[in-house]
Parts: sequence; C-alpha cells; structure tokens
Amino acid sequence: MTGRDISGWAVGWTWFAAMMMWLMGAFHAIAGLSAVVNEEFYVATPKYIFQFNVVTWGWIHLIAGIIVFVAGIYLLSGQVWARTIGVIMAVFSIIANFAWMPYYPFWSILMVAAGVFVIWALTVHGRDVEAARSSR
Repeated sequence: MTGRDISGWAVGWTWFAAMMMWLMGAFHAIAGLSAVVNEEFYVATPKYIFQFNVVTWGWIHLIAGIIVFVAGIYLLSGQVWARTIGVIMAVFSIIANFAWMPYYPFWSILMVAAGVFVIWALTVHGRDVEAARSSR
C-alpha cells in the first residue's frame, strides 16, 4: 500500500483517460487516413498563419493517433511510462489540433477539450490505478 487511500473515483478517472486516449487515437488515425487517402477532403480557410500540406499533416495525425491509442492500452496496467507518454501525447494532440483548426474547426475544438481532460486525469489521478493493482 502507498500510505494513502485509493479512491474508486480516481481509478475511474484514470480509466476514463485511457478510454479517451483510445478514442482520441482512433479519431486522429481516422482524420489522418482521410487526409492521406483524399487530400481534398479538408479545405483550409484562407490566410491562416499555419499552412501545411494536407497529406503530410494526415500522416502526422495517423502516426500520432496510433501512438496515443497504444499508450491508452498500456495505461491500464498502471505503468508510469504509459502515464508519461499519455500526457506527452495529449499535449502533442492539443498542439496538433490547434494547428489543424482551419481544416476542421469544430472537431479540433473537441479534440483539444479531450486532451485537457486526459492530462488532468493522468496527472491528478493516474497513480491510483497502480496502487489499486498492487493492493490486490
């Protein structure tokens, strides 16, 4: 035991973060695959400060999505490295979606919000999954 009580809510929030990482990873991969397969699917607004090649941006989303999804799977084992990767990839997801905003604004805002929730759950409650597993 770690010397502190394990909160069922905290474990639940970490599971929530893992599920959100699965969803975010899948959504990033789908968005990336859409851009790679059909680069005219996304249309950028004119005169936006960040202008990227849509196919390149699609590959970035696809690869990042796979990494986020896999980290979400390992998060449920209570591994510190999975929490660390989860936070780092959630930060990357927020930044990528901010830059992706002119191509798909509503979706980008939703993904930024999901990233914020994942970071919060992993940094505040992430330790409780490991403690719950070791107390069994």
